[in-house]
Amino acid sequence: MATRVFSDEELEALRSFPTIGKDELIRYFTLTPADEAFLRKFRRAQNVLGAAVQLSALPWLGFVPDDVPAAPPAAVGRLARQLGLAVADLAGYGEREQTRTDHLREIAEYLGWKPAKTLELKELDEFLLARAMEHDAPSLLFRLGCEYLRSAKVIRPGVVSLLEKVATAREAAERETHARVAHLLGPERAPALDGLLVFDAKLRSSRLHWLVTGPVQASPASVGGEVEKLRFLRGLGADTLDMSPLPAERRRYLAQIGRRLAAQALVRREPNRRHPILLTLLAQSSVDVLDSVVQLFDQTLSGSESRARIKLREVLAERAKLSEDRLALLEEILPVLADAGIPDEAVGTLLRGKIGMSRLRAAHAGATVRLPKDHGHLALLEGSYTYIRQFAPKVLEAVRFAGGTDAQPLIEALTILRELNATGARNVPDNAPTLFVLARWQGYLDEAAARGDATAYRHYWELCTLLALRDGLRSGDVFVPGSRRYDNPAAYLFKPAQWETHRAEFCRLVGKSPDASQALPLVMDELDEALTDLEEVLGRGDGPVRLNEAGELVISPLRAEDIPSEAEELHGELERMLPNVPIASLLVEMDRHTGFLDCFVHAGGKQARSPQLKRNLIACLIGLSTNLGLHGMAASCGIPYDVLAWTAEWYIRDETLREANICLVNYHHKLPVTAMFGSGTLSSSDGQRFPTRGKSITSRHLNKYFVSEGISTYTHVSDQHSTFGTKVIVATHREAHYVLDEILGNATDLPITEHATDTHGVTLVNFGLFDLVGKQLSPRIRDLGKITLYRTGAKAECEERFPKAGPLLTKKANLDLVADHWDDLLRLAGSLKYGHATASLIVGKLSASSRQNALAAALKEYGAIRRTIYAAKYLSDEGYRRKIARQLNRGESLHALRRQLHYAREGKVTRRQPEQQNEQAWCLTVVTNAVVCWHTEYMGAWPSANCAGPAARWTPRSWHTSPRPAARW
Repeated sequence: MATRVFSDEELEALRSFPTIGKDELIRYFTLTPADEAFLRKFRRAQNVLGAAVQLSALPWLGFVPDDVPAAPPAAVGRLARQLGLAVADLAGYGEREQTRTDHLREIAEYLGWKPAKTLELKELDEFLLARAMEHDAPSLLFRLGCEYLRSAKVIRPGVVSLLEKVATAREAAERETHARVAHLLGPERAPALDGLLVFDAKLRSSRLHWLVTGPVQASPASVGGEVEKLRFLRGLGADTLDMSPLPAERRRYLAQIGRRLAAQALVRREPNRRHPILLTLLAQSSVDVLDSVVQLFDQTLSGSESRARIKLREVLAERAKLSEDRLALLEEILPVLADAGIPDEAVGTLLRGKIGMSRLRAAHAGATVRLPKDHGHLALLEGSYTYIRQFAPKVLEAVRFAGGTDAQPLIEALTILRELNATGARNVPDNAPTLFVLARWQGYLDEAAARGDATAYRHYWELCTLLALRDGLRSGDVFVPGSRRYDNPAAYLFKPAQWETHRAEFCRLVGKSPDASQALPLVMDELDEALTDLEEVLGRGDGPVRLNEAGELVISPLRAEDIPSEAEELHGELERMLPNVPIASLLVEMDRHTGFLDCFVHAGGKQARSPQLKRNLIACLIGLSTNLGLHGMAASCGIPYDVLAWTAEWYIRDETLREANICLVNYHHKLPVTAMFGSGTLSSSDGQRFPTRGKSITSRHLNKYFVSEGISTYTHVSDQHSTFGTKVIVATHREAHYVLDEILGNATDLPITEHATDTHGVTLVNFGLFDLVGKQLSPRIRDLGKITLYRTGAKAECEERFPKAGPLLTKKANLDLVADHWDDLLRLAGSLKYGHATASLIVGKLSASSRQNALAAALKEYGAIRRTIYAAKYLSDEGYRRKIARQLNRGESLHALRRQLHYAREGKVTRRQPEQQNEQAWCLTVVTNAVVCWHTEYMGAWPSANCAGPAARWTPRSWHTSPRPAARW
């Protein structure tokens, strides 16, 4: 049983002394006077030192290895010095096993530790069962069991004995899982679950495979397919399944297994193991498919609107061409009309003779009607009405929408529209609400009603209703009960009772007062201080930041930094010294130093790791990161494709890639040379575009970057050149929505406190939230001199205090609104800080919220104040501006490295599902960080090995040397 979990080498390591760090050495191998007095009773020097090693090792490891003399030399030496003994005295200790065990029994009694007897083992079984309901990986359960025994001061039993306990707990967890969901397995549902695994000739796959395969494009057919899935799931009662008796981690694990196992493999499993998997998968799929239906509705409708907007630009361009002749004609007519010397009765004759009747008639015939307020956008969208009708009625029939008081007219309109679709009626009722219709579109309804055109009125009213629904879903004004992504926004926040227990701790963590009357005056003082510095800079009148004669702000571009010659020399020599190695060898070496490949664990909890597993993992990482793909990698390295596909399916997924990346980032953070690049407190984020091949719901047309379509990977980079976050996003989406995700989800050792972005990452919502969660947003904003700056007092008072800077503050902030919602703002930030909600989801909804949303309005007001404070600091300090520019350049440098690595197939991403694209992006990030770690380590190693060469000349100016290499592969 043990060999199925750990290899022989790993088993031996678990029974032996590990390497010891400095902190552990000081913590566990420092003797107190009481310890020394206790040890002296063993008399003989050998026994005293041996007992001392056992006394220190027991709290450290939770057990004492049999080979006591094999303890780390540093630990033995430290104990020997404290006891006044020689290290050699330990030799031969424990040769008589009885002596060692007798000493251990006395030491355990002295320290308050107990041997693992019946009662202790029973409590361990209960603990392992509870953990096995959350985590199924045997190695993790083994480690948790060791930690539990250590905390309970129970001496760890043998490795094999503990692994047997783990195996027993896993089996008990399977039985317990089935018992908790047995009430959901009625006589009809169990056969229906098994029916999911049967091949369906119509679908040309099993129902299970059909359910877990997502759409690859937004189209009426895709919407219809997802609606069909939703109906099928509801027919099985998946939307009413209550899986809460199972822990969330257990549900996630079971659903993951269900998605990865083939139908044939599930059929071979016993019913008590198969049915909980299928139940959990159904419950999760019910939510996922509901979200997918709403998302596809949004994307398909927005696609039609976008095409109408493109066509509108073409129409307006053609209209402008036609208007040029009329304008030219007007230029000839106006001088004649303005000439008072020409009699009125002669004007007509003169114009007809000068211009010509044919030209006048042509201009009159080409007269264009006056454009509506939206320039005809809705009329062009009405041309896609038939297309929209192919999917919109299906969505309205399958999904139920709800909303607050302000959204009730729209909810009522949706009900009416649903009834019209069901009955086939054509005319919109006279009492149908229109309060949600935008002002620029109201004219279409009024004109259609005035003409008595019921068909046109129906078309325009329905389009306005659907567009308002889409906008309401984006802002959260309209929500979908039972959804994960489109649920009531209040569900994402701490409930008031929960917030009461978290408020004090959160305010302490972020340094904010829960009382607005205390917090806001501090913000005002900070603004005054920043404006004072800016006033001083503007008062000089001749710097890079100054006012022109019109009182407008002028910001000169930063001059390029001069790179010291010694830094260039150092960089050149380091590059020449670095060995030229294959990427596979680099990954093998970095795994030897960091063990990052051990983070890739089997999704099903399988622990038997074959000797070829690391080789296969490296091949998968190279194939995905370089864009060769698994087929290309199999052809290149000789490993069968089936082996690579199986490895990627079961070992390479989001959580294992994140763990491997954390391992590399933490290792890089601890390297001595890394501190030369930065402290790890500053980071930046930016999107990098990659073209795609084939359809995908994440790919978009973007003529500036793609010939056809592409995606964007949004990465977070530290000032130490490590990438700690990666996410695939739609290339046309606002990047600002995703800035906070990896900052708040940062699980590395990087102490990020400040974050830089370009203009795309900036919104007032972000400025407010960054400050409320205790971070600083430091963007490089394009056209900073044109943004609106806010003051907190009267205009006259502000300009009197700050004659130069005051006139730039053109708007007064609504501090009363901020004060009224201060606790709600803190609750919102606390919900994000503690992971109760996803930042990108909340930021997107708040950014799209209407003015009637008081919380969003208060946050934007607070964000406006924070942006003004930042702008004043940014403009006042050239060093600050350079720091931000330098950090953003680091991100661009790593973009170039990723582009070099991702070279195959012209860099076109061929994976079509969002999950697959995200996994490939993470593979690229892991390999990129491995390359950066390797270079940083070698850059640090060369000074000690070549002390006479330039590589030894590390100075404070050495930050000009980057660990990003030139292309070597």
